[in-house]
Amino acid sequence: MSVSDPQANHADQSGERRVAIVYDGGCPFCSAYVRLVRLRDAVGPVELMDARRGGPLVDEIAAAGYDLDDGMVLKLNGVLYHGDECLNRLAFLSTGSGVFNRLMAFLFSRPAAARIAYPFLRAGRNLALRLMGRRKLDIAKPKQPV
Repeated sequence: MSVSDPQANHADQSGERRVAIVYDGGCPFCSAYVRLVRLRDAVGPVELMDARRGGPLVDEIAAAGYDLDDGMVLKLNGVLYHGDECLNRLAFLSTGSGVFNRLMAFLFSRPAAARIAYPFLRAGRNLALRLMGRRKLDIAKPKQPV
């Protein structure tokens, strides 16, 4: 799904934006990011879900073909954004307050910048997991027909 999808900017039928972020709770960078980004101030309630704990949303993401080892996922009003698209969308949703949020908005509010930077961020995550002796998520994905 494209980050320019106008549907994702609208609230659901109840008038609320529904926001969930699924991230790797075993990754110190991922955990720090979701703690620091100020979404609640901008969009209201945000569900933060550690993919290592599993659950229906983790299953939904895997069934949609997204690999959580390749990037975190934002679910905004029913639309899934993965990896660089997630980071780009979060840059637009967070508040402009605080140095961290202003820096993230500056760096990742342009889709091309998020697309270029994301592989390096993912490599940093993978290295940190390896150095800490932690495994990747390895969440079962639906089998592709042969």
